[in-house]
Amino acid sequence: MWRRSRSLVPTAALLAGAFALAGCGSSSSSSSSSAASSSRTAASTGTTGATAGASLGFEGVALEQGGDLAPAGTTQTGTVDGIKCGATEQLAYHIHAHLSVFVNGASKAIPAGVGIPGSSPQVTPQGPIAAGGQCIYWLHTHTSDGVIHIESPTQRMYTLGSFFDVWHQPLSANQVGTATGKVTAYVDGKPWTKDPRAIPMGAHTVIQLSVGSPVVPFQNMSWAATQL
Repeated sequence: MWRRSRSLVPTAALLAGAFALAGCGSSSSSSSSSAASSSRTAASTGTTGATAGASLGFEGVALEQGGDLAPAGTTQTGTVDGIKCGATEQLAYHIHAHLSVFVNGASKAIPAGVGIPGSSPQVTPQGPIAAGGQCIYWLHTHTSDGVIHIESPTQRMYTLGSFFDVWHQPLSANQVGTATGKVTAYVDGKPWTKDPRAIPMGAHTVIQLSVGSPVVPFQNMSWAATQL
């Protein structure tokens, strides 16, 4: 979450001053640059295809285009798949994956605040940023750039299915959130022919789901310009 504070709710000062900094995940104690200027575009990070030209969020990743795939507010507070919702981050194991979803060829956004029940998106020049909330799950999102934060008390392999379970949204071979149709999946550019729920989320895994047709060719992204 916020690299400079482990509290659940960002302070007003932090919200005002941190938007220009990259998100959590850096091994350094401070940003090396104000990487996430809203004037920068996805092309500068190596992101291609449907997100090319999109503004970057505060994490240095292009904000996803289109309406939300489903509301973040369906997240609840109980333990899900052994994943708890606690008062603070769990940073013993801290990695990031990226998810993009296309429905009948159109991009849909993974909203800010998935896995942070009770949070609300704060509108900023660098896109929405989830603030507040009752607790925070080990799998969550802070903004609508598709980055899934995996912040766990122990190292283990989490799957895309568990992320959707935390979100309380369906994921199957024929449904992704509110969208229905045949699901075509890519993981790091390679076709995934198994159950999409079983997709493993490792460090910097890039996942793309197409629901229905046309199937969008894999759109890669680069983590190099981020501090995630």
